[in-house]
Amino acid sequence: MTAELPTETIVTGKPPARRGANPFRKPAMSILRHAVLILLALLMLYPVIWMVVSSLRPNELIFREPGIVLDSFEISNYTEGWNALSYPFNVYLLNSAIVVLGCVVGNLVSCSMAAYAFARLEFSGKKFWFAIMLLSIMLPIHVIIVPQYIMFSQIGWVNTFLPLIVPKLLATDAFFVFLMVQFIRGIPRELDEAARIDGAGHPRIFLQVILPLMTPALATAAIFTFIWTWNDFFSQLIFLTRPEMYTVPLALAAFQDAQSATNYAQMFAMSVVSLVPIFLIFLFGQRFLIKGIATTGIK
Repeated sequence: MTAELPTETIVTGKPPARRGANPFRKPAMSILRHAVLILLALLMLYPVIWMVVSSLRPNELIFREPGIVLDSFEISNYTEGWNALSYPFNVYLLNSAIVVLGCVVGNLVSCSMAAYAFARLEFSGKKFWFAIMLLSIMLPIHVIIVPQYIMFSQIGWVNTFLPLIVPKLLATDAFFVFLMVQFIRGIPRELDEAARIDGAGHPRIFLQVILPLMTPALATAAIFTFIWTWNDFFSQLIFLTRPEMYTVPLALAAFQDAQSATNYAQMFAMSVVSLVPIFLIFLFGQRFLIKGIATTGIK
């Protein structure tokens, strides 16, 4: 005896729909999930929205009306806040840009070279030094900031950008070294061997073979370095004490005056201005960031 298949299965090639199944269940669940995600996104973005709204309010109404509904627009908070400190705010933006650019270039050059050495070269004590490098990730900056300050003070580097930039040229950010090592290990060694057959040494293999393939990892390191350096307050507060050397975080802190009333409206206005570079960097580098994290195994 042969079992007869349902007509619907023979004609369409699909199993018959389960009786009693609700056709609106999947769309309803999808709408519910998206609604929950949108609600969570709004909750996370609420502080930023409140700061933007507060930057357009009179100073005396910021904490009196804590909502996000605007009754009036005070654009003067931006113009007055730009010149409220000892120097125009563009001076502090330029200082931050110099520090960030130096740190990004330093990390990309030094960390990529160190990662290539750990991933491709063979030398004595390789595993030991790699373990030491990973252990350095656990050291908080507060442990090393005092010895650094003493050393940089003795050579006259305090109140310059050198203490913030020069360490990046020595591959001191072990997180980026580890990230790039994981990425290079995923590149087939056959490419190295083919280049070596053509007469290429390690410098040429690194520059012409490995480095062009490291774009996602390099972009990830550049974005993280930019964000962390732009928002860094503690180390910049230690090494930069003159107002003309202030970066953006130090300038924003200078709006708070313990002797007189703090103008929060102007401070929020300049905070919004300082968020624009981070937003643009993350917006244009998002796909590289996701690809770099996904391909290096840092999940």
